[in-house]
Amino acid sequence: MVMWQWGLLALGLLWALQSLGVWYQMRHYTDVMKGITSKYNDGFVGAGNVRGRLGKGMIVLIVTNADLAIQRFLVMSGRSVFAKFRRRPEFENMSIEALRTSSLMTTEEDRALAKATEVAIAQIDRAKAEPKSKGLTGIKAVNA
Repeated sequence: MVMWQWGLLALGLLWALQSLGVWYQMRHYTDVMKGITSKYNDGFVGAGNVRGRLGKGMIVLIVTNADLAIQRFLVMSGRSVFAKFRRRPEFENMSIEALRTSSLMTTEEDRALAKATEVAIAQIDRAKAEPKSKGLTGIKAVNA
């Protein structure tokens, strides 16, 4: 009878650790979004994600100016809640159209990156089609 109580206690501790990790990652995501919106005054932002089943998940943030030139390209990839966004400067200063057809997106190992980028670009396309408001637009949940 004592063994199931220890098991329940261990399960509760693991759940608490997971909750703390999720809070930490959400705080990091919020800080990055606040930094983007304070640094860039005009344009569009798109967020795309790919969930990994057994592999790594990935989140892509693309910030463009009003002419759809990429100003910032950020990627968060990993299995841990301690993953951080990393800049990918090879995609910056490129147009969205050039990114769609880029050979950097077609490598076998970057299939998740290509899918997350495709979702982010679709979000930017939808934001561009909406009536223009002041500041960055496109930070809305996407059902892709």
